[in-house]
Amino acid sequence: MREIQEFTLDELKHLFSPKALTGETMVLNMGPQHPSTHGVLRLILELDGEIVLNCVPDIGYLHTGIEKNMEGKTYQKAEVLTDRMDYMYTMGNNLVYCLAVEKLTELKSPARADAIRVILLELSRLQSHLLWIGTSALDLGAMSVFLYAMREREMILDVFELVSGQRMMTTFIRPGGLWRDVPVEFEAAVKKIVEVFPKRIDSYEALLTKNPIFMDRTKGIGKIDTKTALAWDVTGPTLRATGLAHDIRKANPYCGYEQYDFDIPTQTTGDVYGRYQVRVEEMRQSVRIVEQALNKLPYGPVRDNNPKFVPPPRSEIGVSMEALIHHFKLWTEGFIPPVGSVYCTIESPRGEMGLFLESDGSPKPYRAHYRTPSVPLLQIMPILSKGCFVADLIGIIGSIDIVLGDTDR
Repeated sequence: MREIQEFTLDELKHLFSPKALTGETMVLNMGPQHPSTHGVLRLILELDGEIVLNCVPDIGYLHTGIEKNMEGKTYQKAEVLTDRMDYMYTMGNNLVYCLAVEKLTELKSPARADAIRVILLELSRLQSHLLWIGTSALDLGAMSVFLYAMREREMILDVFELVSGQRMMTTFIRPGGLWRDVPVEFEAAVKKIVEVFPKRIDSYEALLTKNPIFMDRTKGIGKIDTKTALAWDVTGPTLRATGLAHDIRKANPYCGYEQYDFDIPTQTTGDVYGRYQVRVEEMRQSVRIVEQALNKLPYGPVRDNNPKFVPPPRSEIGVSMEALIHHFKLWTEGFIPPVGSVYCTIESPRGEMGLFLESDGSPKPYRAHYRTPSVPLLQIMPILSKGCFVADLIGIIGSIDIVLGDTDR
């Protein structure tokens, strides 16, 4: 971790009010926080007593260089790096990368693969929101919600382990479809989640929604309006809590989302409480989508059969010399997509996640650049926190649901 530097006079003049120079207000470090919170984040605060006058986020403590490292690997090998960005939505990181590669190479994901992708994406959204509601409630003193949310989250992580062998960094979604088909136990495990979750979400609301202490800590705190949110390129639940029903799954559908019936939850308060209400309703809509996808899950292949870009099935490698050579060449030399650039977007639990991917006709990406939702959310911290108490900062940070791995790439 890098050292925390002292402020120079010029930095004080640039970042804070003139009162900070005369000692009338206090400049205070909040963090860098431990990774087990929202990530390693340092907030530089200017305080007048307990009131926040200014809040400057200082990032870089978790920088990984993922984008640059991707440019040094073949297209297949670069995908494993995407899991490590937003580590609460690893399936989505995989997907936006695969969609970009598929757009470059004109690969087509089969219908069964798309349906399974949707199920896994919505389960990923659910487990991300479960961690959010558990930790955000815990930050404000509600310990029970955290314990219950982790209980439900384990059910989802068990499904991820069932299909991929990994609970988090799965790399299960691949260009052209999936790594392999799901096992026979998959449908029963997902059906159990669909049956159990509605009542469990009701229990979270019973503990929080009309809880007077929770309402006092969230209502009217960290407010932002639609115009300001759009000016700062804010997306996701934070934007929808201001009243604008914008969701990439509806605005620019992918993986067949146009086939599913679901609503876009909104609120108009733009505060911590509104963002809580939006995410709780989003959990219900995710269960609704998963149920529809499970009911219409088609049979068939789960990968495009284009041999130029997709490895052969593992079952063929032991019995076919051609399949073995094909597999060896793809994983050692990589494939070469046509020259060109593409941009693809998906709706992550935090907002719009996009990837600009450029090919120069070599087996490695010439440029890979992510548009992640956590960066704009962190940029509005000065707006959300101005005039609030120091104690409110914890609730505000929790409500925007940033992931620092999503920010420091």
